[in-house]
Amino acid sequence: MSKYDLNDPTDLDIMRGQFNMYSADDWQEYIDIAEERQLGYKNMNILKTAQRKAGIAKFLSPKVIHWVLSLVDQLDMDEEE
Repeated sequence: MSKYDLNDPTDLDIMRGQFNMYSADDWQEYIDIAEERQLGYKNMNILKTAQRKAGIAKFLSPKVIHWVLSLVDQLDMDEEE
C-alpha cells in the first residue's frame, strides 16, 4: 500500500475510493482468511466493521480506513507468497 498522508484531502479521497470498491462479500473473504491466520481480536473486529460499512467509507475515520486497507494489503501479500 502506498504511503498516504491522513491530513491530505486528496489522499483521503483515494483511500475512501479504494475502500468503497470492496463489497460486503469481499470483506467476508478477508474475515475468513484473517480467522484462519488468527490475526487477533482487534483486527477481526475492524474487518467486521469494514464489512458492515462496505461502500460507505464516509462514516469511517481516516485512521480506520488506513488500518483496514493495510490489513487487506497484508492479507493479499500473504496469499501471493
